[in-house]
Amino acid sequence: MTVSPESALVPVGSTQRLSVGSALSPLTATAADPSMIDVSIDQNTQSVFLTGKAPGSTSVTIVDARGESRAVGVRVGYYAGSIPPHVDLQITGDPAGSDYVREQVVRAVQRAVTLRQGAQAVLGVDQVPFNGTLAQDRVVSLEVPVLLQGSSYFEVAGSTRVNVDNVAVPRISPASLMVSDYPERLEENGVLFSADLQVQTPSRFLYFHYNPSGQPDRRIVLRADNASAEPTIVQFISGRGGPLPNEMEAGHASAESFLVNVVQNQGKLITIPANTSVNIAEQDLPAGNVVSNLLQLRVLSGGNVHLTLFAQNALDDPNVALAASGLLEAEHKHARGIYAIPEFYYATQWNVTSDYLELPIGQIPLPNRLQGEALAGDYGVLQSFTVNVQNPLSTPQAIAIYENPRGGRSTATYLIDGTLVQSHQVTAYSRYKVRQYVVPARGFVRVTIVTMPEPGSSYPLKLIFAPDDGSVAPGAPGSPIH
Repeated sequence: MTVSPESALVPVGSTQRLSVGSALSPLTATAADPSMIDVSIDQNTQSVFLTGKAPGSTSVTIVDARGESRAVGVRVGYYAGSIPPHVDLQITGDPAGSDYVREQVVRAVQRAVTLRQGAQAVLGVDQVPFNGTLAQDRVVSLEVPVLLQGSSYFEVAGSTRVNVDNVAVPRISPASLMVSDYPERLEENGVLFSADLQVQTPSRFLYFHYNPSGQPDRRIVLRADNASAEPTIVQFISGRGGPLPNEMEAGHASAESFLVNVVQNQGKLITIPANTSVNIAEQDLPAGNVVSNLLQLRVLSGGNVHLTLFAQNALDDPNVALAASGLLEAEHKHARGIYAIPEFYYATQWNVTSDYLELPIGQIPLPNRLQGEALAGDYGVLQSFTVNVQNPLSTPQAIAIYENPRGGRSTATYLIDGTLVQSHQVTAYSRYKVRQYVVPARGFVRVTIVTMPEPGSSYPLKLIFAPDDGSVAPGAPGSPIH
């Protein structure tokens, strides 16, 4: 007597057919554990049907009229989850680059799938079939493969169609800066920051938190609550860093991502239904790691929304209602509050024959609108410089821009003349070139710089315009610039 398949995988609530061959009817079939599976037989087709009832492993013994028997191993389990047939995603970008589109598609699918506890969705940006850019007011439809799996579940392999709509919206000009860096060192769960995002007051929001070794793995969640009777549409731009064990690397990754996204206006639109809350960000924070995020947010339509940033255990439901609304406290003070100046703009001229031009970054502590610490170092404050470099001489002049940390070890990210320039970690009072120029005889060069103090680094820092001293060039061996 033969049985095909020789073993059975039966999802709970589903039925698996076993085909019996070289047997003499009538057949009997008995489950070793009837609590796991129901067994039925079709004598005409010599088929045995197994219906899953509860997860576990058991066996079914099949016997024909001659007394011949076969035992079939059976595993009953749940599917790891379910894949939605389609996902709608609204983004912004002028235009939206391929890396950003793929990253947002992956995150949208991860949010849309339904997973059982302990299961995960396996998909990567390289599996999203999109290249090039997506212009404003354009839509693209992408078929994205998805695999759901977990150690105690049956895999689910399939795909979902993601409809990506790049909505044309104006750039966000923030009127304030919200900061959550306290308690920086987390030793309990709870609310870290709470404030309203008002309709007429777009804001930037920086959070930076560390989960010490020996603490439980955690998650940081930023929730937006719409308490009004109408839907609210929120636009936001985000630059994430971490989780990483090195605080400077986490802050550097966050600033780099944010600067690129804010220049391209690469963000998302979310609709928050009336009397509903939506999580804008969920960021895992394992023990011994740091997370950082820079966001730019505004209400496009509808009423005010209330923002709450909180820490929870990694295994908790990120959509759970908060048990308490009081803010966490700690002995060592860091910045937590709302600050009035989210951006600095500075324009000047520099003559190559004049004294060196120094541009200070992160030098002016910002007063807190709420009760709490001032924002020393200007972390999260976007700083834009335009410098017209003039050469009155009859010969071309080689000049350079140097970075000079003044507060301690730091990393840095700059957009100089639209080019992304980054600095690995450097020590206080060191001096390295970040850009070189040759200014034409009796001519000028216009230089634009966009940067911001990076969370985890020590500021202030100076950018110095000076004659080229012949030291190592940016990007060359021995230079921290890349």
